[in-house]
Amino acid sequence: MTTVLFDMDGVILEGPRTDPQVYADAADAALADLGADPTPDQRRDVRTHEYERIKPHCRDLGIDPEQFWELKEAYASEGTHDRLRSGERGTYDDIDAIRDLGDRTTIGLVTNNRHETAAFVADYVGFDFDVVRGRDPTFEGYERRKPDPYYIDDALDALGVTDGIYVGDSPTDVTAGRAAGLETAFLRRPHNRDRERLRNATHELESLADVVSLVVSK
Repeated sequence: MTTVLFDMDGVILEGPRTDPQVYADAADAALADLGADPTPDQRRDVRTHEYERIKPHCRDLGIDPEQFWELKEAYASEGTHDRLRSGERGTYDDIDAIRDLGDRTTIGLVTNNRHETAAFVADYVGFDFDVVRGRDPTFEGYERRKPDPYYIDDALDALGVTDGIYVGDSPTDVTAGRAAGLETAFLRRPHNRDRERLRNATHELESLADVVSLVVSK
């Protein structure tokens, strides 16, 4: 059977990305841990992912940029997990199709989100993924996000396979999946419903239930 890898945000978790407030709170917590007292402009910048601006701010504040980034990523994961536990962020109604697919073939979770959160979500939804891969909590890890196929390639290497399907909800998912040599499935969700069909996507799906039909037909 065909190996199927899934994106996480916008495919399993509702919404296309982590709420920016989660990162703002994470940055504030990391600054407090490191005893830093930023100006309002510095605080505004370090709450973002613009690491080329974050690095000099950290040096000006006398803190290690890499340590700040790693702490920020860890606190962002904690914030995301709390929002999931509380129900503030939900999952889509059709995700049980992934569980059904896992009974038939190899499945994996590959996301631009943090690896710590990817592992949490895999456990939270209770799916028996054969591989789980998210971004590393480093500047280099952030640079390797899709559309770079780095994390998809890493997952394929872990599985010992070279072909399959990558299911995502964004153009970067399709670009990364194709760069990794996979078929790609563009999944329609409320946030991308009005987007034009992606010409470079192999398949277009209205529901995760369609993935099961797609794999069974191969």
